[in-house]
Amino acid sequence: MSTPVPPPAQLASHRFAYPRERLKVGIVHFGVGNFHRSHQAWYLHRLLNEDPGLLDWGICGVGLLPGDLAMRDALAAQDNRFTVLEKQPGGGVTATVVGSLVEYLFAPADPLRVVERIAHPDTRIVTLTITEGGYDVTPRVEPAGLAAWLRYDAPFTVRPVSAFGYLAMGLALRCRRGGGKLTVLSCDNIQGNGELARRVCREFAALGGPEFAAWVTTNVTFPNCMVDRITPVTSAADRALARERFALSDAWPVPAEPFIQWVVEDDFAAGRPPLERVGVQFVHDVAPYEKMKLRLLNCSHQALGYFGVLLGHRYVHEAAADPDIVKLLRDYMDLEATPTLDPVPGVDLAHYQATLIERFQNEAIGDTLARICAFSSDRIRQWMLPVVHEQLRRGGPVSRCAAVVASWARYLEATDAAGQPHNVVDALKDELIPLADQRRNPAAAFLDHPLFAGLGGQPRFAGAFLEARRRIDTAGPRAALRHLD
Repeated sequence: MSTPVPPPAQLASHRFAYPRERLKVGIVHFGVGNFHRSHQAWYLHRLLNEDPGLLDWGICGVGLLPGDLAMRDALAAQDNRFTVLEKQPGGGVTATVVGSLVEYLFAPADPLRVVERIAHPDTRIVTLTITEGGYDVTPRVEPAGLAAWLRYDAPFTVRPVSAFGYLAMGLALRCRRGGGKLTVLSCDNIQGNGELARRVCREFAALGGPEFAAWVTTNVTFPNCMVDRITPVTSAADRALARERFALSDAWPVPAEPFIQWVVEDDFAAGRPPLERVGVQFVHDVAPYEKMKLRLLNCSHQALGYFGVLLGHRYVHEAAADPDIVKLLRDYMDLEATPTLDPVPGVDLAHYQATLIERFQNEAIGDTLARICAFSSDRIRQWMLPVVHEQLRRGGPVSRCAAVVASWARYLEATDAAGQPHNVVDALKDELIPLADQRRNPAAAFLDHPLFAGLGGQPRFAGAFLEARRRIDTAGPRAALRHLD
C-alpha cells in the first residue's frame, strides 16, 4: 500500500536553513524569468544554506514588461519563494525551494522605488537578464525628461522605459547622495556582455553631463560573465509535479537541467558574495568561456531548432535524437565553430561538445523548439554571424552556418515541411517574413536585410545559403541536411 502524499504545502510558510527574514537586499536584478531563478538566485540560495551568516546578499527582482505582472503576482502570493525542479535524464527529479529573492518590484507601477533601491547604500550589485535585444537601446527611447532629471535634481516625474534608463536614474541619485561604488553584472548570452553593458550605460550617463559621466566611469564596474543552464518554460505538468511528487503548491516552479555553470570576471567595485564556495568560477578573462558557450551551445540550439521544426519535431530532445540533425551539430561544432575558438583553460572541447549533445537529448527537460527559435534575429546576429564572419576571414567552411540561416528563412514562412503551422516570435518578423517569402522576393533578398551586415555580397556564404534554401524548398529539409558535405 503506497504512502499518501500530504496536502501541498504553501511556499510562504517554507522554512530555510538560514534566517531569511533577516536577509537584506544587496543585489538588484532586472529580468526575473525562469533562467535567473534557476541560475543566479539558485546559486545564492545554495551559498546562504552553506553560510547562514551571509545576510547582505538578498535579491530584489525588478520587472519592466507587462508580462512581468503575472510573475509579480505569482511570487507575491508565495512571499517571493519558488521551486527549482532539477530534472535528470531518465525521470529523476529533485526539488529545491529557493529563498534568496526577498523583494519584487514591478517598475511601471512604482518607478521611484526601483530608482531608490538602486541608490540605496546596501545595494552593491545590479544584475541583468534582459535578453539580447535589451541592449539594443539608446537614450532616444526614453522620455525627454530623463536627461533633464539626470542633469538637475528635478522632481521625480519620469517613467523610464528600459533597464538602462532605470539604472541611469538610480546611479544619478546614488551619485548625488555621495553613495558608494557599484557593480553592474550582465548575465545575458552576449559575447562581451559586460563591455556592452558598460557602453550602453555610459551613453545614458552622458545625458547627465560630464560630472555624472565621470562618476560612473570611476565608481561602476562592468565585469563580463558566462552563464549556462538549460531552463525551459514552465508547464502545467511542472506545477503538477511539484504538487503531486513534492507536496509543494507553487504557481510558477522552474524546470531546469542538472548542468549549471557560471564563469565571472572578478572585477567587483563594492565586494561580492563568495560564490566560489558553491562552484562559480571567478577568472581574469571570461572571453574564451563566453565564446565557447555561445558558439557551441547557443548556435547549436539554433541549428537544431529550425531544421527540427521543419522536420516536424516539437521538442529539443526529439530533434537532438534525429541522426541527420546530430550530424549537422557535430560537423558544425567540429568544422565551423571550434576553429574560431580561443584556448579555454581547464576545458576539453571534444568532451564539452559530446556533453552538449547529451544535454540536448535529456527528454525529462521537455524543452520546446518554439522557445529556442523565438527572437532569432537577436540570437543569430549575436551568436552565429560572428562565426560566419570569422570563418570568411580565415578562408574556412561556412556551409553549415549558411544552411542554418536558410532553414531560418524557411521557418519564417510559419509552416513546416508537411504544412503544419507554427508561430513566429521575433522583433523583426514584420521585416523578415516578407523577405523570406519567395512568392514576393527572390531568395537572395533575405540576405540584403541590415541584420546580415553585407553577407549577401559574400559569394561563398551567399552561394551556400542559396543552395541550401533551394534544396529545402525542392527536396525537403532532410535532403538538404544530407547534402551538406
